[in-house]
Amino acid sequence: MTTFDDRESGFEAKFAHDEAMQFKAQARANKLLGLWAAELMGLSGDEAAAYGVAVVKADFEEAGHEDVYRKVAGDLGDKADEATIRTKMIDCLAAAKQQILIET
Repeated sequence: MTTFDDRESGFEAKFAHDEAMQFKAQARANKLLGLWAAELMGLSGDEAAAYGVAVVKADFEEAGHEDVYRKVAGDLGDKADEATIRTKMIDCLAAAKQQILIET
């Protein structure tokens, strides 16, 4: 292999790694959001954990994160407004990324 091929392989590996880490961070953020919403809905224990998983699964409905927002907003009703939910989504993503950095 040439130096160029080595560099290309390195960039491809880094891109794949970064994408995998972003996917993990987003899934964890969705779970954290689900646990937060579950608490607002009065769920705890296994029910809260199951709701967190349901929020993670909601992200697979369409591209982007509007599907997650719609699920949580619909389930919470008047317990949280749009600004609160969207702010919490951002906070959960930051927390998830921090947790993953600590773990690796």
